[in-house]
Amino acid sequence: MKSQAVDAAATAPIVLLDLDAAAGAPADAGGEGLAMLVRARAFAEPLLVGHTLDSGEPALAHADGVARVLETIGASPAMRAAAYLVYAGDRLQRPEEVVAQAFGDSQASLVGHTRKLVQIQRAARRAQPVGGGGGDGAAQAQQTERVRKMLLAFSRDLRVVLLRLASRLQTLRWHAAARVECPAALAQESLLVFAPLANRLGIWQIKWELEDLSFRFLQPDDYRRVAGWLDGTRREREAAIEALREQLSELLRSQGLSAEVHGRPKHLYSIWKKMQGKQVPIADVLDLLALRVVVHDVADCYAVLARVHARWPALADEFDDYIARPKGNGYQSLHTVVKSDAGQAVEIQIRTQAMHEHAEFGVAAHWAYKEAGVKGYAGVSTAGSQDERIAQARKAVLRQLLAWERDFAKDALDAAGDAAVVDDRIYVFTPQAAVIELSAGATPIDFAYALHTDLGHRCRGARVDGLQVPLNTPLANGQTVEITSVREGGPSLDWLNAELGYLAAHRSRAKVRAWFNAQAMAQTVARGREAVERLLQREGKTALKHDELATRLGFKHAEALFEVVGKDELSLRTIEQLLRPPPPHAAPEAPLLKRSRVGEGDAKSGVLVVGVDSLMTSLSRCCRPAPPDAVEGYVTRGKGVAIHRRNCTNLRHLKERAPERAIAVEWGQSRHEGALYPIDVLVEAGDRPGLLRDITEVFAREKVNVTAAKSQSLKGSGGAVAWMTFTVEVARTERLSQVLAHVAAIPGVRHARRK
Repeated sequence: MKSQAVDAAATAPIVLLDLDAAAGAPADAGGEGLAMLVRARAFAEPLLVGHTLDSGEPALAHADGVARVLETIGASPAMRAAAYLVYAGDRLQRPEEVVAQAFGDSQASLVGHTRKLVQIQRAARRAQPVGGGGGDGAAQAQQTERVRKMLLAFSRDLRVVLLRLASRLQTLRWHAAARVECPAALAQESLLVFAPLANRLGIWQIKWELEDLSFRFLQPDDYRRVAGWLDGTRREREAAIEALREQLSELLRSQGLSAEVHGRPKHLYSIWKKMQGKQVPIADVLDLLALRVVVHDVADCYAVLARVHARWPALADEFDDYIARPKGNGYQSLHTVVKSDAGQAVEIQIRTQAMHEHAEFGVAAHWAYKEAGVKGYAGVSTAGSQDERIAQARKAVLRQLLAWERDFAKDALDAAGDAAVVDDRIYVFTPQAAVIELSAGATPIDFAYALHTDLGHRCRGARVDGLQVPLNTPLANGQTVEITSVREGGPSLDWLNAELGYLAAHRSRAKVRAWFNAQAMAQTVARGREAVERLLQREGKTALKHDELATRLGFKHAEALFEVVGKDELSLRTIEQLLRPPPPHAAPEAPLLKRSRVGEGDAKSGVLVVGVDSLMTSLSRCCRPAPPDAVEGYVTRGKGVAIHRRNCTNLRHLKERAPERAIAVEWGQSRHEGALYPIDVLVEAGDRPGLLRDITEVFAREKVNVTAAKSQSLKGSGGAVAWMTFTVEVARTERLSQVLAHVAAIPGVRHARRK
C-alpha cells in the first residue's frame, strides 16, 4: 500500500521550490541549476569523505540524504546544492567567503545562517538533561521553546528552515537504518518542534515520517505493538483496499467522472494518537482502510462525494469539508468515512490535483504554483510580475510560520495553566516581504525605527495592508506595513506622550529622547559658542583658536568648552582671567584687605571686601551669616554687596544666573566691640504644655537675647508636633552650638539646629 502511494506521488507533477529567487538570487535557468548541484557535490566530496557528524553518520552520506529529501518536496537543484555546501563549510576556515567566491552571495548567506542555527541548536541540546522520553520537563520545554524561536527567527530565509527539516529527517532515517540508538532529546525535539513545523508548512511527507521515527525512538514498545497489529492484518487490509479501489474507480468511470483513485498509507503515530485520544482499540480506528481520489476541479470533488455517499452509507459525524473551510495551513480536501459492503469503515479523501500538490509539497505549492484562472491557491495571484508573485507567496508561507508560533504559544499556555504566559512578540512584513519582529502593541512608528533610526525620525504616515492608518495604530501579526517619510525632519514631542500611544517599544522611545537631547545639546553648544566669541571680540583675541583656548582651560576640544559655557557651568570671568595676564612688574603680595565704606551696614556686618574699596555691605536675611562662617559676597543692583554663607541656596541660584556678580569677602574687625549677629534657630519637639516656657528659660539662663519667635503645632499619627523658629543674637556661632545642646536636652525636644 505504501508503494502505491509513492507511485501515485511520482506520477503527479512536481512543483519546483524556487526559494533562491525569493532570497534575492537568480532562479535556476534550466541546466545551470543542475550544473551547480554537480559542482557543489564535487566541491564538498573531498572535504566530507572520512568525516562523521555528531550522530556518527558519515558527513557525505548525510549531505546526499538531505539532497534526496529536498528533491522529494520539489526543491530546485540550487537548493539541493546548498545541502553539500553547508556541511562542507564545517571544514573551511572562512566558509562564507569561499562559498561566495565559488557559488555566489545567495549560497554563502544560506551556508552562514544554516551553520549558525545548527551550532546554536547543538549548544542548546547539550545544555539540557538527556533521558528517556521524560527527564526534566521544565528544562525540556525550555529547550523546545528555544529551538522553536530560533527556527522562527531564521525564517527570514526559508531555505534555512527547509534545510533543517530535511537534515533532521535524514538524521532520524540514519539512526533507524543503522540501528544506532537515537538520543531522546533529539527525538523529542523532532516530535515537538520539527514535525509541527512541517505540518504548519503543509509538507506532509516529512511530517509523517518525522512523527513515525520519533515515535519509534521515544516509545519503542508501543511502536512495535502498533506495527505488529498492522502486520498481522496487512494482507487482508491490502486486499480489501484494492477491491474498494477498483469498485470506486469503476463507479466514477461509469458516471463520466475522470479521477485517479489510490490507496492511502496509514502512519503508526497517527494510529497511536487516535487510539490514545479516543481510548479505543485498533479495530475501532475508522481510517485504517483509506482511499484518496484526485480529480480535475472543485465541482468534480463534490460530484465524487455525492456518488460515494449514494453507493455506500456514510458514518454520522465523520464528514469534514476542508474545501469550504481550509485548515490553518491552507490544506483543502473533502474527508468522509463510509461503511463498505463487508461492513468495514473506510476513509475517503477527495481533492483536486492542485490541492493534492499543496498537501504533498506544502511550501512548494506556494512558491511556484500554477493554476488556470486569475487567482491561485490560497489567494496567491498568478498574474503580475515574477517578483510580485514571489513576494506574495513568501508572505503566504511566512504567515503559516507565524500561525504555527501562535499555536505553539497557546499550547504552552494551556499546558501551564498560567494566565501570565503571554505572547509578547509580533511579526510583520515590509513591502518587500521581509519579516520584522516587534513587541506586542507596536505601532507603525516602532516599525519605522526597527528598520532604521533615521527613517523613524522622518516618519510621517503609514499604510497597513494598503490602507492609510494613524501612526498610533497597534499592528498585528502578518500585516504589511509601508512607511511614508519626509526628506528631512525629526520626531514629534507628542510621540513621547504615553497617553497618545504613538510608541510601544522602549528602544523607539529611547531613540526619540536621544534626538531631542541632541537638539537641546546643539542649542546649548551654539549658545556657549556665541558667548565665548563675544568675549573674545571684547578682549581683542579673535585670532585665538577655539580649540587652543579649550585646551588651555583643560577641555579636550572646543565643543566641550562651549557646552559648559552654554550650561552656565563655567563663568566667563574664568576665561577673562586667562586672557588677562597679571602685570609684568607686580610683586607677589597678600591680597589687599580694605575696609568697606563706613556706614550703618558696615557697622553691623564687620565684613571686608577683598580688593575693592568703598563698597556698602549688608548681611542677608536668608541665611543669617555670623563669624566665623565661610562667607561670600554678591553685588546687588543698587544695594551694595549682600553677604551670604557660602552654602546658602539662594546664593547658589544667584550665581547660576550671574556668576560674574560673585565677589570674595572676609570677616574683619568690627567697629563696635561686642557686636551681635542675628541667627535663626529651628526647634522640633512633641507638643506639650510648658514647652515654650522651658525653651525660653534655657535662652535666658544662657544670656542669649531672643528677638523673635514663631510656633506652629501640627497633628499627626504620633501626636501633635511643634515647630518653633527663634531669632537669637550671638557674637560667634560657636556660642550658639553650646546653647542648642542645652535646648536639645529639654524633654520632648527632637532636635534643635541652626536654620
